[in-house]
Amino acid sequence: MITLVGGGDLAAEDLQAALTIAPVLVAADSGADKTLAAGVVPQAVIGDLDSISPGARAAVPESAIHHIPEQDSTDFDKALRSVKAPLVLALGFLGARLDHSLAALNVLVRQPQQPCILIGEQDVAFLCPLELRMTLPVGTRFSLFPMGPVQGQSTGLRWPLEGLEFSPTGMIGTSNEVCGDPLRVTLDARAMIAMVPRTHLKAVIKSLTA
Repeated sequence: MITLVGGGDLAAEDLQAALTIAPVLVAADSGADKTLAAGVVPQAVIGDLDSISPGARAAVPESAIHHIPEQDSTDFDKALRSVKAPLVLALGFLGARLDHSLAALNVLVRQPQQPCILIGEQDVAFLCPLELRMTLPVGTRFSLFPMGPVQGQSTGLRWPLEGLEFSPTGMIGTSNEVCGDPLRVTLDARAMIAMVPRTHLKAVIKSLTA
């Protein structure tokens, strides 16, 4: 598994926790500055390299630098499409800037071939597979947000998905709630972002790597 770090806020303890699960460390551009500040040298740096500091670039072996100069995608997109792993844990992409957070969610849908969990201060977010099975405590918030037209079915949710046509400009599914075990969601398109409290990260990892 891979820990992928962006240029947003990064707590050293969060990085260490992620590395215990996903020990290969990759930085997206200025994410290298964040990992080095936490005392860890990334094994690869991927991006257009317009924001990594000269000091950080000098601290990383040249062979680990992967320059992708095009400007039509974010560094998160460049990094996610350039790696291959059972799962990527992504830190430093959700945070203070709303535009960066929205762009990161967009990338999850643009790069569905690479399973990835975005880890924020309060929540984790991931692209739902066509069939999702997960065990979460009753009462857990389970929010869904469509990034495109999508329909589905569910068991174990307080408000079932059956008969609903979800879209970014229509029906959304935020603030749903787990009401039973097992939780099961089936969808007709890879276009739904799921969000749960960060305290349930291990359950998400187990589900996406099953």
